[in-house]
Amino acid sequence: MINNEGAAPLGPRPAAPAARPALSRARAAVLEVLESGAGPASLAQLAAASGQHPNTLREHLDGLLAAGLVRRETAVATGRGRPAWLYAPATAAGRATAEYAGLTAALAAVLSRTSPTPAEDAVDAGTGWGHELARAAGRPESAGEVGARRQVVAVLGTMGFAPEVDLDSDPGHTTVHLTRCPLLDAARRFPDVVCGVHLGVARGALEEYGADPGGTALLPFAEPGACLLRLAGAEGTRGSGTRHKPGRDPAV
Repeated sequence: MINNEGAAPLGPRPAAPAARPALSRARAAVLEVLESGAGPASLAQLAAASGQHPNTLREHLDGLLAAGLVRRETAVATGRGRPAWLYAPATAAGRATAEYAGLTAALAAVLSRTSPTPAEDAVDAGTGWGHELARAAGRPESAGEVGARRQVVAVLGTMGFAPEVDLDSDPGHTTVHLTRCPLLDAARRFPDVVCGVHLGVARGALEEYGADPGGTALLPFAEPGACLLRLAGAEGTRGSGTRHKPGRDPAV
C-alpha cells in the first residue's frame, strides 16, 4: 500500500496498543476516580469525587471518550427531563480488542469464500451491529442530523478508530478521517468485507439515532494515515479546514 519509495502508506495506522495513552494530570485523575468506583457515575457524582468544576470535567470526559478509555450510557429515567449520562471505564473493551480482531479476520475469510455478495452481506451485518453499538452508547445530547453524526463519531472513537473531523467538508456531509483501524491486517486482506462491516456500523448507528444514512460512504485507504468516512446529512458545517478530535469540536 505504498505509492512510491519513501512515501507514507495509504490508510490508517493499526489501532493503538492496549497501553494507556499519555494523559494530563487532571484527565488521569478523572479516569482514576472512574476506575476506583463501584459502577457508572454521573457528572455530578464525578464532580463531587474529583473536586473539578462540571464544565471542566465534561471536557475531560469528552477527551477520554474520544480516546476509547471511557464509555457512556444513559441513566434510567426517574421523572421529567432528559436522563443523565453515566460514565464508566472502558477497560473491558480494550481487553477484547485482540479477540475481536482475530474472530473478525476469520469470519471475513469465510464470508469472502462462501458468499456470492460478500460486500453487501458485510454491510448488512455491520448495520445491525451499528444499531446495537448506538443503543449501548446512548442517545445524542443534541437533536437532529448534527447530533446524530457527533454521536456516531464518538462511537467510532470507542471502537479504536481515533476519528478526526474535517470542518471544511461539503456542507451536506461530515468528513471523518479514521486515523487508526482495530482490524488493519484483516482490512488489507479482505477490504470488501471488513470495510463493509465498518461502513454498515456507521449507517446502522445513524439510523438508530434517527438520521438518514443513505449518502454515507467509506473510502478505504484513501489518504496517507487514514481512511475517509462521509456521514450524510442536511446540516453540514463549513469551518477552518483543520481536523478536530471529537469532544473538542462543537460543529460535527
